[in-house]
Amino acid sequence: MSDTDLDLSAAEREALHRAELSVEWLRRAHGHLVSFHHNTGHAMDHLAAAEELFREAGHEGLADALRDDLLPRGVVAERSEGGEHWSYDVLEDFEAGFLPSVVEFEATARDRLADGRRHITEREQEREWRRRARR
Repeated sequence: MSDTDLDLSAAEREALHRAELSVEWLRRAHGHLVSFHHNTGHAMDHLAAAEELFREAGHEGLADALRDDLLPRGVVAERSEGGEHWSYDVLEDFEAGFLPSVVEFEATARDRLADGRRHITEREQEREWRRRARR
């Protein structure tokens, strides 16, 4: 069965397209969270180096402030019991919670409506552009 054989309404095609786009955008967001995690780690490495250099330069108070206040601190404040969250916590929570839930929903909708086929809208656009090119 080809995509053209699917008996989908325009609303169903658009809903599937939007659900699939949401997964693609969330995968991009995931990449940004990985970058956020890595960039935060690099910033923390610089703060750790600054702590040592402040200490060597005789600025114990500044070095202690980095050691005691900033280096052990999470990037997201505590919202409930459990403490602050580090960048890896944010990344892991996204990977374990919201992202797979949306991916699963999109796959279920695609299975129910389109026999699991992906990119229904894009395939339709491709067929139309090829049809026009043959004129």
